[in-house]
Amino acid sequence: MAEQPQAIKPVIEIDDLSSKKRFRDLPFWFFALILIAIFVFIVISSNEDYNNAFMFIKAGLIITIKTTLIAFSIATLFGLLAGLGRISKNVIINNLARLYVELIRGIPILVLIFFIALVGVPVLVGGMNNLGFWLTERGLGFLGGIFTKITNQNISMNSRAIISLAVTYGAYLAEIFRAGIQSISKGQMEAARSLGMSYSQAMRYVILPQAVRNVLPALGNDFVAMVKDSSLVSVLAVRDITQVARLYAGSTFRFREAYVTLSVMYLTMTVVLSLLVQLLERRLRSHE
Repeated sequence: MAEQPQAIKPVIEIDDLSSKKRFRDLPFWFFALILIAIFVFIVISSNEDYNNAFMFIKAGLIITIKTTLIAFSIATLFGLLAGLGRISKNVIINNLARLYVELIRGIPILVLIFFIALVGVPVLVGGMNNLGFWLTERGLGFLGGIFTKITNQNISMNSRAIISLAVTYGAYLAEIFRAGIQSISKGQMEAARSLGMSYSQAMRYVILPQAVRNVLPALGNDFVAMVKDSSLVSVLAVRDITQVARLYAGSTFRFREAYVTLSVMYLTMTVVLSLLVQLLERRLRSHE
């Protein structure tokens, strides 16, 4: 009977350690963010000045979401193509992809937005006009007329903002896709080729599905980052929530109400999206 407490004591100590570990691993930072968001939303709903700011700023929410979704979809395509180019054995394709990635990643995003929207797009329009004139001179007037009718005014600032974000984030996504493809063992490609598949078929049906599955959490994190960086398109007078908040603050001089509301709106979107990314990561781990 005297030996029983000695046998029970280690079990009790292990339970204490596990409970302390669970307590230490609790996401207190997340609880703090939730409390802050709840407090601010209560203030917005009960305070007339904050409520007016919220009702005015939320008009730009659709533009923010639309810009982010379209730009990220195009950036994913650019990133996939550039990522495939980065692992290509063709010297020209490999160097062009490397040039694109290094060039874009070496310039600040804000500078790229100005350059692509105000310099790159007009140059592209000029090139399309010249192509139209060249086609018209060779008897292809119908096709050439399509290109010659394009003007800078036809491309809105919203479209230029989307192009800027897509080109910028495409370079960052290219490195994610490259790393994901290279994380797949070479035996997968060799096995696919031994079954009679061509290189493109093996890449499409064997390598890419596994690589995309591996990089989904990283893509999710970059999508969250783009939601925040979409605020930079306000410099092009795009009426997203940042630009609308600036207009409201400038016209009413309610700077505190405008920017507190704006900050909470971005915080809410990024926290929700971050939670979805974490759930995706846990689901992928459970399948593994």
